[in-house]
Amino acid sequence: MAATGGLDRVLVRVGTAAPGDVLLMAVGPGQGHLGIRTAAGFVHADATLRRVVERPGLPPWPLIGVWRMEV
Repeated sequence: MAATGGLDRVLVRVGTAAPGDVLLMAVGPGQGHLGIRTAAGFVHADATLRRVVERPGLPPWPLIGVWRMEV
């Protein structure tokens, strides 16, 4: 997926998500969706609700990758 190249240039890819990490999820064929991991779940833009929400737990979609800001 083309979006991963941009993320790889500005963030560090990691294997396991921690709060604050960027998640790239596969919500459909060729369709990626970004979210941010939180201590309780993840924040993302919900198209159905037409707002940004925090959902508890893990995303229901497969993870394509996880990135973290290098400090």
